[in-house]
Amino acid sequence: MASELGVSEDAGARAGAGTGTAPSAGATGTAKVDGRVERGNQTRRLVLRRTVDIASVEGLDALSVGRIATELKLSKSGVFALFGSKEELQLATVRAAGRIYLDTVVEPAEQTPPGLDRVRQLCARWLDYSEQRVFPGGCFFYGVIAEFGARPGAVHDALARANRDWTGRMEQHVAEARDAGELHPDTDAPQLAFELIALMETANSHSVLHDEPDAYRRAATAITARLRLAATNPSSVRPLS
Repeated sequence: MASELGVSEDAGARAGAGTGTAPSAGATGTAKVDGRVERGNQTRRLVLRRTVDIASVEGLDALSVGRIATELKLSKSGVFALFGSKEELQLATVRAAGRIYLDTVVEPAEQTPPGLDRVRQLCARWLDYSEQRVFPGGCFFYGVIAEFGARPGAVHDALARANRDWTGRMEQHVAEARDAGELHPDTDAPQLAFELIALMETANSHSVLHDEPDAYRRAATAITARLRLAATNPSSVRPLS
């Protein structure tokens, strides 16, 4: 194992001799375990980068241990050891897509101070995420939620939690903008969040189904108009497009 870490066994022995001590069995065992864990983590990342792309186009049901092993030239037993079942592969794929989504859309937008501009940033980054095809099938969650929406089970529950989290974030940020006086005091935060998300998802579905890039411009125009209607100072809302 030492050679796989870029250090030869002889070099390791010499290092021990130079200090007057030999490498302990425990230390060697730890190095072996750490090396296996790191290789396993690398393989897991490789697999999940492929599965999120497949699922965004073909759905989560298109995933299988055998298919992934063949495509990535890995052993089927090795992939199975990492995930254990098709359902766990699907769940891990949902979690990996969620991490990409947070990195691409949510966390960058939340660098903007709370208020109306943060809401605008969330919408703008979401449209860009879909248009730039971070996932080749458009929004990962839009597609797989349609696939599993009426199917009970662990995958359905994971997708429902992800959807509630996203909707809840948007509602929270709209409410913060209202409480800061940037939106009219009677603004219904859940209603406005629902409308903004609906416009974004419509742009995604039209673009994917019809290969229609102009759908994003239309959504950006509609979102800007809706935010200006709700804003106490409409001129403060910069166009998304």
